[in-house]
Amino acid sequence: MALRINDIAPDFAAQTSEGEIRFHDWLGDSYGIIFSHPRDFTPVCTTEFGAVAQLAPEWEKRGVKVLGVSVDSAEDHRKWKRDIEAFAGSPADFAIVDDTDLTVAKLYDMLPADAYLPDGRTANDSATVRTVYIIGPDKKVRLMLTYPMSVGRNFAEILRAVDAIQATDGVPVATPANWVPGQDVIAALSLSDEQAEQRFGKLDKKLPYLRFVPQPRKG
Repeated sequence: MALRINDIAPDFAAQTSEGEIRFHDWLGDSYGIIFSHPRDFTPVCTTEFGAVAQLAPEWEKRGVKVLGVSVDSAEDHRKWKRDIEAFAGSPADFAIVDDTDLTVAKLYDMLPADAYLPDGRTANDSATVRTVYIIGPDKKVRLMLTYPMSVGRNFAEILRAVDAIQATDGVPVATPANWVPGQDVIAALSLSDEQAEQRFGKLDKKLPYLRFVPQPRKG
């Protein structure tokens, strides 16, 4: 069965560049991001890990833990981090999972169950291990994005997606296309006009089913 949105994110124990973890315990009550890579010391992935390192204050502000996954050893990860930090100019303090046995890649439906790493392999042998998962504190998968080898991930968009998920969690609203924090959101169709106005204030009705309201404040 393929992994789907709102499935419980598979738990796993793994060695990482920062020691052993069990994923659900490591995540605790935080939001989490898993971002996977087909091999260490690859150019596009180095820039992506660098972007994640540079965004460390933004992840912390949102209560998000980030976890890299690469199908190389923890020892290689620690060596690769030196390149990442030299490129990014920021410390790469996040853990990177040693997935040489492909446990995480298979659990998260990145590779088929019978996949293996051949001798002399290249990143192309695990090319589909270029996926981003956003996981909620309830351990459910909230978002999945898979990128081709030639396209670097846009972590500004991933950060925006985290903001949208957090803004709508537990609130009957959704975010429109290209939404950024502070902009109006869409009242859920589960609410009548009267209910929506009582909860959020005056409606900006574009269509009978498209009703904008100010972004609710949380906390």
